[in-house]
Amino acid sequence: MCSGGAAIVAAVALASCGASTDRPSAGSIKSGAANIAHHRLVDADEFATTIGEFDTLTVNVHVPYQGDIPGTDLSIPFDRVAEQSDRLPSDRGATIAIYCRTGPMSATAAETLKSLGYTDVVELDGGMKAWQASGRSLVGN
Repeated sequence: MCSGGAAIVAAVALASCGASTDRPSAGSIKSGAANIAHHRLVDADEFATTIGEFDTLTVNVHVPYQGDIPGTDLSIPFDRVAEQSDRLPSDRGATIAIYCRTGPMSATAAETLKSLGYTDVVELDGGMKAWQASGRSLVGN
């Protein structure tokens, strides 16, 4: 009976990606039986540091395509993360940095990654707009 709920959530997130939203200013920590899943919501400076680390996978989850942050490894639509999980690291402890245009799509993707068992998800607070506001540029737009 609730099968349309996920579609509604995805549609609302898609429609609101250009809109400002109230979001927590710090990442969330979710306890699991075997490990702790970290979802860090970080500013552009910390995101730049994170994606500069050699072992971080950086994923643009925004649709439609509106450019990339330099160093982006993959583009996976926020609502296709689970079905394209074969493109993600098999190591669930790998650091995955995600972003969209302003935040709602990456928030949805972060929850999906956590549900898939990834324990180190880093999300850019404010997305590409915040990246650009920090004086950084996009490529391919």
